[in-house]
Amino acid sequence: MLKISNFRVPLTDATPLRQLAARRLKLPPDAIKQLVIVRRAVDARRKNNINFVYTLEVETKTPPGQTLSRLAGDKDVALLTPVTPEELTPGTKPLINRPVVVGAGPAGLFTAFMLAKHGYKPLLIERGRDVEQRARDIADFWRTGQFNSISNVQFGEGGAGTFSDGKLTTRVNDPRMAEVLAIMVEAGAPPEIAYLHKPHIGTDKLRQVVKNIRTRIVELGGQVEFEARLTAVKTENGRLSGITINDDRYVPCEALFLAIGHSARDTYEMLYHSDVAMEAKAFAIGVRIEHPQELVDQAQYGASAGHPQLGVADYALVYQDKAAGRAVYSFCMCPGGLVVAAASEKGGVVTNGMSLFSRDSGIANSALAVTVNPADFGPHVLDGIAFQRRYEQLAFALGGKNYNAPAQTVGDFLNNKTGSRKYLVTPTYQPGVQPADLRQCLPDFVTTTLARALPDFGRKIRGFDHPGAVLTGVETRTSAPVRIIRGQDFTSISTAGLYPIGEGAGYAGGIMSAALDGMNAAISFIKEYKA
Repeated sequence: MLKISNFRVPLTDATPLRQLAARRLKLPPDAIKQLVIVRRAVDARRKNNINFVYTLEVETKTPPGQTLSRLAGDKDVALLTPVTPEELTPGTKPLINRPVVVGAGPAGLFTAFMLAKHGYKPLLIERGRDVEQRARDIADFWRTGQFNSISNVQFGEGGAGTFSDGKLTTRVNDPRMAEVLAIMVEAGAPPEIAYLHKPHIGTDKLRQVVKNIRTRIVELGGQVEFEARLTAVKTENGRLSGITINDDRYVPCEALFLAIGHSARDTYEMLYHSDVAMEAKAFAIGVRIEHPQELVDQAQYGASAGHPQLGVADYALVYQDKAAGRAVYSFCMCPGGLVVAAASEKGGVVTNGMSLFSRDSGIANSALAVTVNPADFGPHVLDGIAFQRRYEQLAFALGGKNYNAPAQTVGDFLNNKTGSRKYLVTPTYQPGVQPADLRQCLPDFVTTTLARALPDFGRKIRGFDHPGAVLTGVETRTSAPVRIIRGQDFTSISTAGLYPIGEGAGYAGGIMSAALDGMNAAISFIKEYKA
């Protein structure tokens, strides 16, 4: 097999890829036996010359060495070196009770999957409901404003990412990324996620993927329970010995994987009072901004905007406020999506972004988040939670105390005015929005930094700071406000047998990184314990 890197194909070239690869290798088209796309990215830096950039694996009828000798000196064509997967050998330490996984988000699901696959028959507990019932509960909340503390955008099977854009991008470089993607494809995700540079599933398809992974866990001997909340951990001599579920059911266990998500505030408090080592960490808060998707497409793709091979465009923006020593950045950008109500506590308004697989709403939205450090909210490890809650409650009051969200046009925000309904797009947040002054539900340092960043973003993406662009508040759940401290073996530094994992433990930031973290924690456990 040969590997072709940096293989550029103009957007306007409709020649079959197999034929182009043969031409690249100076071979006739029928000399290609097999072609696999490993990666495909879009290079749109020159709007008048947009290219797809491929990495390909090609099997030829002629010997690879013969082809390479003909292409001597071509650094982008090389012999493919097979990668042998690491052989996972279970450890020898005896295990009295089955391992327990808390949380059915990506970290918890992939931990449970790996444990079940290798014969450990885990118990997976989730405080929320199964993904199908959860979808109905969330739709009801968005339609009526009737809040459900058990089943919402934060709590339930699939985690918060199931009601987002389903993006699978990550900055983590982990050799098991391909394995995670393969598991998702086997569970029903679109096959192209295995090679796209910016893959996404979309919340509609992701729900079925999540359900199929759960089904597979059960088939492999695992057990899954919903509406089962972790309410206590019991330790003996610094080692985990058992847990309590829903205040009234004790389960002995010596291995507990904590994939609780970034919004399990009552669980953080319980762990703190159980002397589990934790520390405050930085996060970010801000607002959601909405534009016509066409505006973003034109800015990113120029005259090629709307080309069927390109789809909708996204963006990634960063503004460094040197005077304030803070950054503003776009977060969870959702092309062709909508802004959603994501509260997990009564009396608070929280926003998030979501897209279906088709990304066809016609509206682009993203969080604009400002960095927040422990020095901003207090010395106590749980002060970050109180900080988030305060601004969520202010947004709730400002929106009318009915889970409507406060909203403001960019023009009003930059000119310290309020009341305009001259929106560039109809706000998508449901149950609804209430015109308001967002400075009343965010810290001064956040709104001051946002006001400086918006004109800068307008220079980078023409029209981004249009006076009619919609700002909706507040976005507070960008990441966990605490970190549950662990060692190199993934176990808590204070409590043996406790494995803090994923986004809620402070070690991941998105679906892929959380899934990888859970998988690697499970592998660390498997190497130590007998099945």
